Amino acid sequence: MRRVAILGSTGSIGVQALDVVGRFPGRFQVVGLVAGRNVERLLEQVHAFRPALVAVTDEAAAAALRTRVPVGTAVLSGEAGAVAVASHPDVDFVLAAIAGGAGLASTAAAVEAGKLIGLANKESLVLAGELIMRRARERGVTILPVDSEHSAVHQALVGHNKAEVRRILLTASGGPLRGVPAEELAAVTPARALKHPNWSMGDKITIDSATLMNKGLEVIEARWLFDVEPSRIDIVVHPESIIHSMVEYLDGSVVAQLGVSDMRGPISYALGHPERLPLDLAPLDLARLGRLTFEPPDPVRFPAYTLAYRALELGGTAPAVLSGADEAAVAAFLDGRCRFTDIAEVCREALERHTVEPLRSVAQALEASEWGKREAGRRVR
Repeated sequence: MRRVAILGSTGSIGVQALDVVGRFPGRFQVVGLVAGRNVERLLEQVHAFRPALVAVTDEAAAAALRTRVPVGTAVLSGEAGAVAVASHPDVDFVLAAIAGGAGLASTAAAVEAGKLIGLANKESLVLAGELIMRRARERGVTILPVDSEHSAVHQALVGHNKAEVRRILLTASGGPLRGVPAEELAAVTPARALKHPNWSMGDKITIDSATLMNKGLEVIEARWLFDVEPSRIDIVVHPESIIHSMVEYLDGSVVAQLGVSDMRGPISYALGHPERLPLDLAPLDLARLGRLTFEPPDPVRFPAYTLAYRALELGGTAPAVLSGADEAAVAAFLDGRCRFTDIAEVCREALERHTVEPLRSVAQALEASEWGKREAGRRVR
């Protein structure tokens, strides 16, 4: 039986992960859960899975929860609580799905504790990928990607010689604004940008999909996760979201991973690895789909993804600054404090104004991200 901790249990990935876990009661045991302030949803999860330990964002939420959880479930709070769950001695597998830079400390703790990790928090590698992956190698820790694109790359690499890889091709749906003319983008509302055609995700990642910043952050993640130079990571827009990513080899062969647009697929791949779990997802009917289409990303209308390549070129603390600036800019857009087109511009300005330093610690990466948030907030104001 695999003993599981889910960090970010009340978010989209966490909820779907528990759906998968619940289908295999003899195979998984939930030891710990970490959530934000959604106490009611967390309480439902606690009663359903009876974890030994849970953690929430602040002590006020923890105090409200302690009087309502079953006997035997301990309740912690704050970053220290998340770290305690991630490093709990009874946990075998940690699903790291806390959104944003807030998930870095607990992901790092899981690495230090030697856990098998399913990584759905891309910011951990965006902020501190060089450090996290180096420490994972030193600790003998396996990190399994849960993002659909990186899970696809992982699957396309299995059984092949990594030295024979020519390129990694990350596919992008193009988001909800793919066909919108450039002159209309400034007037796009949050409601319109949140209507993703293929995926059901949280607000932040959906807006990142609309700007293509999400794909840029995935380039940074792939650079560290697969130890591939940025020049060998390309993006291709694939609106149907059937091919989740591809790997091109030196002989010109391209290995692709296909599947329906359902995050329970990559989640179950990580949870059950190295075995595959039988899921009752709808089968992929290529004959009904008829055709699959592809196009290059448009750097004029959606320049955000190009900033990720620039951040990797700058190195050090630059990717962390970009991630933090994007968090602040997206929050400002969702609050109606800036235009859709301002998101990439604010991030670009923050990146340009930052004095890059070599990355030496997780704490430094988090501070660089906070600097990016503050600078983006200042530019928005």
